[in-house]
Amino acid sequence: MSQKIYNVLVLCTGNSCRSVMGEALVNHLGAGRFKAYSAGSKPIGRINAGALATLARHGLPTEGYTSKSWEALEGIPFDLLIAVCDSAAGEACPVYLSSAIRTHWGVTDPGHIEGSPEVIEAAFEATFATLKHRITRLVELPIDTMSRVELSEELERIGKEMP
Repeated sequence: MSQKIYNVLVLCTGNSCRSVMGEALVNHLGAGRFKAYSAGSKPIGRINAGALATLARHGLPTEGYTSKSWEALEGIPFDLLIAVCDSAAGEACPVYLSSAIRTHWGVTDPGHIEGSPEVIEAAFEATFATLKHRITRLVELPIDTMSRVELSEELERIGKEMP
């Protein structure tokens, strides 16, 4: 019997940084059990160089990512939707209409950090660490045996955790 592959949409506003790192991490850590995509409600049309550099530092693929609208993914039956916008910073979180289980994992956008190269790199590393921690927790869940309510509640708990 083949195992179900869970389609995950990592969503933010610009689809250039956090959502791309999230897509890379879900695909890497999910080891074929999860298939991730990323999109934005207002994509900026390019991937942030700092996000790609962060992926490279951690040995993850840096090719094949595009900044796109969620409309480009219409027709994919998503099981999970993870919004990574940082509403604490006053950022509007996009609303995606789907039957997917939705959760909000607010993460600081390192693409807006200003300062020395070391400060900026540290911001990317902090965002990456938060995403990696939460996605590791996600892929460790016994998702096949959880109800929608149980999974939703656990995803909300994970979204509050910090590395």
